Amino acid sequence: MEITLTKENFENEVIKSELPVLIDFWASWCGPCRMLAPVVAEIAEEQAGKIKVGKVNVDEEPELASVFRVSSIPTLVVMKDGKVVNSAVGLMPKAKVEALLG
Repeated sequence: MEITLTKENFENEVIKSELPVLIDFWASWCGPCRMLAPVVAEIAEEQAGKIKVGKVNVDEEPELASVFRVSSIPTLVVMKDGKVVNSAVGLMPKAKVEALLG
């Protein structure tokens, strides 16, 4: 299951999460983001209970995008224990997304 992340729920869903969190920074007008979305959704389903997957719409949550210095989308960020442990920018195959998770 994917969670829509906002500045209001970010601390509870990500910072305080006991599971690693894969965050997908995206926008509705971004072609590569739309191509990556099914891959992220599939990983969310397959890894349910092991990781959390959150989506941040950069148009709706510019403050979150700014905190993570997101300048290009899609950007994927992996957080564990409230810290960034991995990140990547751009469209990528499923295997590369899974590799980010460690």
